Amino acid sequence: MANLTLSLEDSLLQQAREAALRDHTSVNALVREYLNRYVDAKRRRFEALDALDALAARSNSSSDKSWSREELHER
Repeated sequence: MANLTLSLEDSLLQQAREAALRDHTSVNALVREYLNRYVDAKRRRFEALDALDALAARSNSSSDKSWSREELHER
């Protein structure tokens, strides 16, 4: 497992320590969990965009019409 050095405001680190203590965990575990969630959310977004791109590529619909700004924003 790799080590990471972070620079944080003293007050933020203190708040993180207190939160971790209340949750019976460590700041290290909090950061690890946050990064896992962040990376997972990014991965799921990219997978969803890839699926949307694949769906668009399979779509038979096409339009040669050029839409004007007014047409696109018409209410």
